[in-house]
Amino acid sequence: MPATTAEIFDRLLADGDETTAGNYFVANYPPFSFWQPQLAGRVREVIQTPPPAGTPLGVYFHIPFCRKRCHFCYFRVYTDKNADDIKGYIETGMRELEMYARTPRITGRRPKFVYFGGGTPSYLSVAQLSNLTDRMKALLPWDEAEEVAFEAEPGTLTEAKLQAIRDIGVTRLSLGVENFDKHILEVNGRAHREDEIYRAYSFSRGIGFPQINIDLIAGMVEETDENWRRNIAKLIELQPDSVTIYQMEIPYNTTIFKEMKDAGKLVAPVADWHTKRRWVNEAFTALEENGYTVTSATTAVRDPLRTKFVYRDELWKGADLLGLGVASFSHLGGVHFQNLPDFESYTAAVARGELPIGRALETTVEERLIRELILQLKLGRVSKSYFTEKFGADITTRFDAQFSELKRRGLLSEQGDWLMLDRTALLKIDIILHAFFLPQHQNARYS
Repeated sequence: MPATTAEIFDRLLADGDETTAGNYFVANYPPFSFWQPQLAGRVREVIQTPPPAGTPLGVYFHIPFCRKRCHFCYFRVYTDKNADDIKGYIETGMRELEMYARTPRITGRRPKFVYFGGGTPSYLSVAQLSNLTDRMKALLPWDEAEEVAFEAEPGTLTEAKLQAIRDIGVTRLSLGVENFDKHILEVNGRAHREDEIYRAYSFSRGIGFPQINIDLIAGMVEETDENWRRNIAKLIELQPDSVTIYQMEIPYNTTIFKEMKDAGKLVAPVADWHTKRRWVNEAFTALEENGYTVTSATTAVRDPLRTKFVYRDELWKGADLLGLGVASFSHLGGVHFQNLPDFESYTAAVARGELPIGRALETTVEERLIRELILQLKLGRVSKSYFTEKFGADITTRFDAQFSELKRRGLLSEQGDWLMLDRTALLKIDIILHAFFLPQHQNARYS
């Protein structure tokens, strides 16, 4: 007999709090484990169809190079590539973009948002960055983009490099601080140190980036209450435009998981989920007391009228995203796909004149509705009328069991057009979202 909604929530919300291996953070839907190599051909079909009028386009470029691999990192990154490798990678990425730029789906469009992620985009030299972005702009001009976001590791930043990053049009600089403590940075495999954080932040402020974001991770190896309070104090002292706080997880392809497996351990050497949620809540509460507004399960901003996360918000409303580079993710016309996951196969496919697609999934209308609903729930509120207008669906009827159960538990309320989650629900949102998955996607490996 299928589990009732109440039983599903009981299972999801049970405080078996130990941090064990596996993916926790919900970034897309349906789960990545359902994407298949044999569906890659559907991408080649959808790019031959022009987009519906008004569909926003975003461009993501993955820069997979790092000084060190963090022990908790699960992204595709390389620490052994030289200048010639990087030059060749940029050349390959531009060939990939050229192939897409000629298709009816992409040609003539101007990106609404651009994102440079990694790896470490700031690992590139000024000359490499200029070469990359000049060539991208020649194919897809982003002079009308509302946001150009750029991830940076503090230890790779000089004043000259930061000026070059600003000159290429970056509007949001995201500093991967993670923690302000030298020892915790070291034991977690981070390449930068505390003094480099302050130097990079000071340079960035002087250059005048419209938005500076600081990333933190709650629950890194050897994190303590005392250290976490210091992190909060440093945030408030620096007053960044926005803050992003993630709860530490241990995916299977991390160094920490390998060490756990070798030692025969099931539980990760990091704080339990209850503690991590408490720390995030303490940070959000302190930020709110100092004038910030919490705008999602992971973000707080100083000025919500001026400071936006366009990349996030447009993706969560179904915008087209063209992902370039090894292992990057894309979404075009309801088709999800990921590039080939390693340097050699990605490069070889592009050299043959082929799109380097590794796996794909064409979504149904219902899956697209669920995807937008669960991602927007991570903002802490969703508009009922948005889904009625876009999908012709009454989400309070379609998901009556889930929303009623959240209300019964005191985790959700209705305020006019809005369904609002309280802070307790927001801190557990990536667990709660699984209750909205279709039956075939529940209890499945996420990635």
